Amino acid sequence: MAQAIQMPKFGQATEEGTIVRWLKKVGDTVAKGDILFETETDKSVMEVESFHEGTLLKIIVPDGGTAPVNSTVAFLGQPGEAVPDVVAAPAAPKPAEAAPKTQAAPQATRTAAVPSAAPQAAVPAAPAVAAGPAKPFAISPRAKKRAQTAVIDPMRINGTGPDGRVVEKDVEAYLEQHNYSALRITPAAKVLAARESLDVLALDGSGDGGKILVADVELALAEKPKTMSKMRQVIAQRLTQSFTSVPHFFVTVAADLTDLLAFREQLKDRGEKYSVTDFVMEAVVLSLVEFPVVNSSTDGKAVWWHSRVHLGVAVALEQGLVVPVVRKADLLSMAELRDAAKGLVGKARDGKMAPDEMQGSTFTISNMGMMNVENFTAIINPGESAILAVSSTFETPVVRDGKIVPRHIMKFTLSSDHRIIDGATAAQFANSIKNKLEDMELWKRLT
Repeated sequence: MAQAIQMPKFGQATEEGTIVRWLKKVGDTVAKGDILFETETDKSVMEVESFHEGTLLKIIVPDGGTAPVNSTVAFLGQPGEAVPDVVAAPAAPKPAEAAPKTQAAPQATRTAAVPSAAPQAAVPAAPAVAAGPAKPFAISPRAKKRAQTAVIDPMRINGTGPDGRVVEKDVEAYLEQHNYSALRITPAAKVLAARESLDVLALDGSGDGGKILVADVELALAEKPKTMSKMRQVIAQRLTQSFTSVPHFFVTVAADLTDLLAFREQLKDRGEKYSVTDFVMEAVVLSLVEFPVVNSSTDGKAVWWHSRVHLGVAVALEQGLVVPVVRKADLLSMAELRDAAKGLVGKARDGKMAPDEMQGSTFTISNMGMMNVENFTAIINPGESAILAVSSTFETPVVRDGKIVPRHIMKFTLSSDHRIIDGATAAQFANSIKNKLEDMELWKRLT
């Protein structure tokens, strides 16, 4: 009996997945542990391996298709084995699509006007009736073929046929109105525009006399809207929700890392490698223990105090931003914190993060120190009350003992939820991080 391959469930909140690409094709032999396909959830792209062996008999959900978790996406079995007649399960509807449909008001019946024998008394106009659903676009076969030949979008044409149907004479009138006969376009450009369903009348030509070239079509294609990845859509939705519903308050502090960088080189000579981020993470964890309100959460009505520090570390990927979480960071030594974060960041960049490894953070660090950034602010992750934006370290002239001396200065900005974190608390917390970064005795004890 053919074995159904199902869309796996990654994480408690995952409801559906999108198949990025199949790594096996129908007819391929599959062994246990082989990667069948890659699927994109709202947080990451995951590889799905086979728990069975056999031949891939049928693919139900193709590349780019979306299916609910636990629904069948393919069948595996023996060559020639019968496959159940299964179609792709529909993805879960968006909230707006789930709204109850209202019944359209019946259209009024048209009657012929009958002349009155005597003047009638004025009758109050009836209340306006809500318009029913828009009529679907209709076009005759001849008109459709003419529009395709001309490589234009017939949706722009006003139809004069029955019920607004676009007929051939409407297309011809539209072409004449837009001086189509004077249009100049290379054959290759026209073929490309037709293949990509572009309207040649909407293209700007860069050739002699405004002639449309292949490059002009390619430029128009580059400007066509592209559907955001599921990950990018979720990032956009969550950060918009956070920034519009949480009153952000920003505090910027500058730390002198001159001595810390020198100490870091000493550690390196001893075979102990630490990045600046490692010191920042440890300083943040220690400060969160001192300021538990910054490690808490609120919905505006209640406050949740977190007994442990679950540290999120923002990682920029090509497809979007992910935040691996080092759990119980307050219980780890500095070396353990470094190794745990390094391992998670590596998994994130390799696309091997499990959704559960990106959930439950209580505070996040966003570090752009390697990008030559003087200062920036970050948006608080939903569920947290603050986030730290770490900038680059620059050699800066600083006044010390009445003299101007070069020092390595790094700025960082704390974004706080002003509903539960007051300005004074934010400033104290930020300065706690600064003081720890500048305390060499602390680092000597911790390393």
